[in-house]
Amino acid sequence: MPDLNPIAKRIHNVQPRPVRLTLDDGETGVYEFSSTEFFQREFRGEGVRTDADGDAAFRLITDDDYESVLLGRSGPDENGWTVVGEVTEAEQAED
Repeated sequence: MPDLNPIAKRIHNVQPRPVRLTLDDGETGVYEFSSTEFFQREFRGEGVRTDADGDAAFRLITDDDYESVLLGRSGPDENGWTVVGEVTEAEQAED
């Protein structure tokens, strides 16, 4: 079986501690994920952003070829999820 996505593994290993994510557009944010899990190579996670946008829920998923981890957002006045961007870096956030 091919390797698991390295960014997904890093997020999974850091949580439930806060993790700083960098997206493909350069935006960074600190998130706390209440759950992350692998289903073979597929990765999923759910959490909140702690440094901004506190009313929204966030979701992590791998794309169809498991090469990218995508961050989705669902705000209190929205129906469904919007892809915010691709996660390019993940590291434990400083306390």
